[in-house]
Amino acid sequence: MTTGRIIELAVAVAILVAGLWFYRRRVATDAGANTYGSQGAVILFVIAAIMGAHALGAMDYRPSQSEREAMQGRAQ
Repeated sequence: MTTGRIIELAVAVAILVAGLWFYRRRVATDAGANTYGSQGAVILFVIAAIMGAHALGAMDYRPSQSEREAMQGRAQ
């Protein structure tokens, strides 16, 4: 892994931890019910998942065998 990808993965983990903190934070309501979660926490989870997948290389372009053959044919 490159340094950039390691930093990106660390930021994704930090965002995930922030999302967990927002999700687990108890919010006082008028009725006094103990509710969990927020839309902000879910958005942070999605952002962390996308950044983590990108940092781990899941979104890298990998040409198929036929695409590689076509590119080699054009180069000759």
